[in-house]
Amino acid sequence: MKKTTLLLGTLFLSAILFCASTLQSYTINPNGTTVETRILPPTGFAREKCDANSFTYYLRNLPLKKHGSKVLLYDKTEKGYQSGACAVVDMEIGTTDLQQCADAVMRLRAEYLWKQKRYSEIHFNFTNGFKADYVTWAEGSRIKVLGTKSTWEKTTTKDYSHATFRQYLDKVFMYAGTASLSKELVPVQISRIQPGDVFIHGGHPGHAMIVVDVVKNPQTKKIAFICAQSYMPAQEIEIVKNLNNEANSPWYIVNPSDVTINFPQWTFTASELKRFQ
Repeated sequence: MKKTTLLLGTLFLSAILFCASTLQSYTINPNGTTVETRILPPTGFAREKCDANSFTYYLRNLPLKKHGSKVLLYDKTEKGYQSGACAVVDMEIGTTDLQQCADAVMRLRAEYLWKQKRYSEIHFNFTNGFKADYVTWAEGSRIKVLGTKSTWEKTTTKDYSHATFRQYLDKVFMYAGTASLSKELVPVQISRIQPGDVFIHGGHPGHAMIVVDVVKNPQTKKIAFICAQSYMPAQEIEIVKNLNNEANSPWYIVNPSDVTINFPQWTFTASELKRFQ
């Protein structure tokens, strides 16, 4: 009798673990190679159509490394904390400790605009208030920083190549951060959340995470979203899990009454959601 009870208990526990495992992986297609094909909407939710030239389309089609890949730091070593990562964006991040949290947000926004050839819209402010715009850089000027003062200096010829664009971004990453980026963005209500929005806490330290996709339930009108981040030290961009709701992870379902949103490595208030102008 005791053996039978023990066996039944073991089978019951195995069934629970199997169900939990199934729920955790339900929104993941291991064979998917982009955000859209890898991360499926929760039951009842669906992606809304978007224009092929939109930021939403760009973010949904970010290439992902093989399912199960570890998050690597800029020096190619593994990040110490891996439990919060759902997927890793397949994008080079350089070899120096530059592309941290706010930098990853600026990187994705700038890469999208560069791909669209909307060069004049690529500009970010340094923490000292200096406006670093890409066009001036591409036309041959470089930024000279002395103490708290930054100036442009014409040093080379016009070059709009991606290699020169990356040099520009590295310069931005050196002198901009959450404190400056938070001032450039405008607040948005979480009920109006959309891909490309940014959860940001400006400070030293601060943190920033970008909303990569949003889905809606046409019946209940509920909204769910996923977020991506870099961190300190600089690391590959990772899409984070929802450790508080593993059944729907990595999706976070919007609840207008929520005051805070708890991500694996940072907690934001709902009022810290902002948008590029």
